[in-house]
Amino acid sequence: MKPWILIDKAQTPGNGAELCLYQRDQEFAIQADNLELMNSRIFGSEQALATLACQKINDAPTARVLIGGLGMGYTLKSALDELGSEAEVVVAELVPAVVRWNQGVLAHLAGNPLDDDRVTVQEGDVAQMIKRGRGGFNAILLDVDNGPNALTSIGNDWLYTIAGLETAHAALKPHGVLGIWSSDQDAGFAKRLGQTGFDVEEVRVRGRGKKGAHNIVWIAERI
Repeated sequence: MKPWILIDKAQTPGNGAELCLYQRDQEFAIQADNLELMNSRIFGSEQALATLACQKINDAPTARVLIGGLGMGYTLKSALDELGSEAEVVVAELVPAVVRWNQGVLAHLAGNPLDDDRVTVQEGDVAQMIKRGRGGFNAILLDVDNGPNALTSIGNDWLYTIAGLETAHAALKPHGVLGIWSSDQDAGFAKRLGQTGFDVEEVRVRGRGKKGAHNIVWIAERI
C-alpha cells in the first residue's frame, strides 16, 4: 500500500490543534495532532447528521440551516439534498485552510457543494454565530470535533455546556433541530440536552456502510 503524502497543514486559531491534510491514491484524510478527524472513505455518519436533522424541517421551504464545521463537505451536501430550492445554508468554518481545501483538492468528494447558490461560508467561530442567532435558524448542525469530550480547539467546549446548549436552543425557531455528531456515546451530554429544553433522539450510525465502528448522532428538537 502506498504511503500517505502530506498535502497541506494549518493551525487551528487560538492555540488549537494543527490540522494536516493527507492523500493516499484517491483517499484523503484530515488529522489534528495525529488524531484522524475525517477520512474520505468513512463519511456515512456525517451524512446521517444532516439527513436526520433536515428531514425534520423539510416542511419549511425557506429553512435557514447553520452548519458548524465544513469537514470534507459531506454534511453540507446531504443537507442540500434534503432542503428546498429556497433554503439557505450557512457554513461556519474556523480554519480558512479547510475552506480552501474544499474549494480545491477536496471539492469533488461531495460533489462540489460550495458551488451551490444556497450556500454561504463564514470563516469564523460557529459559537459566535449561535450567540447572534436569536431564533433565526430552523436547524443547527455541529460537527466541529470528535464529540463533546474530544476537542480540537479548547474554545469549542462551550458549545457542549449547559450555557452553550441554552444559547443554541434560543437560536432555533420553534420546533427547530440541533444535530450533533460524536465519535462515541456520552450519557452526561445527552442528559444536558434534555435539561436545556430539547426532546432528544440518540442514533447510532456506522461510518462506512455496514462496516466499521458506530458513531453517535444526537437529534434534539426544541420543545
